[in-house]
Amino acid sequence: MTFAQKKCYYFDKPGEANTGDAARFSIERAKELGLKTIVVASTSGTTAQTFFAAMKGSGLRLVVVTHVIGFAKPGEWEFSADVAEKLKTNGVKIVTGTHALSGLERALSRSPKVGGGSRTEAIAEALRRIVAVGLKVAVECVLIAADQGAIGINDEVIAVGGTASGADTVCVIRPAHTSNFFDLQVREIVAMPRVR
Repeated sequence: MTFAQKKCYYFDKPGEANTGDAARFSIERAKELGLKTIVVASTSGTTAQTFFAAMKGSGLRLVVVTHVIGFAKPGEWEFSADVAEKLKTNGVKIVTGTHALSGLERALSRSPKVGGGSRTEAIAEALRRIVAVGLKVAVECVLIAADQGAIGINDEVIAVGGTASGADTVCVIRPAHTSNFFDLQVREIVAMPRVR
């Protein structure tokens, strides 16, 4: 039997205060495994900027996944247009796609005419509650990025999500497209909050 011994980090609390450490742990594990890409969730652009600054000169590729247009308010994109332009100019790929683990399903479950939960939302809620909110976010971002062609499905990536704002969960994922969800594999949890 062979095994690998690796570091796993646990934050005392979830949230934005962990973002800098999450970036550091992401780069550390990517280099350790020889991975090329870090996929990070960012709503406004703040987390994306933190990761961009931390990754400068690392040789790693940054893919940022944002909320869809209209997520908070109809017709509006929460991500800063100025930050998006700066990141794109510096080779960062920004992906905006429908949330793979909610999207249309959420419209149905919230509807007073239809109501009730969906299987897709049950998967999302299980990831959120059993492991970490950031794990659900990281998995969803990888699905969105794969569906948009921003990452391939044959190479592992570092995936980063958070709880409400910032980054607090880092994992290694072998991607899949949403239509092949059960081919996705969370291969390592590098960091996560102990309390949710």
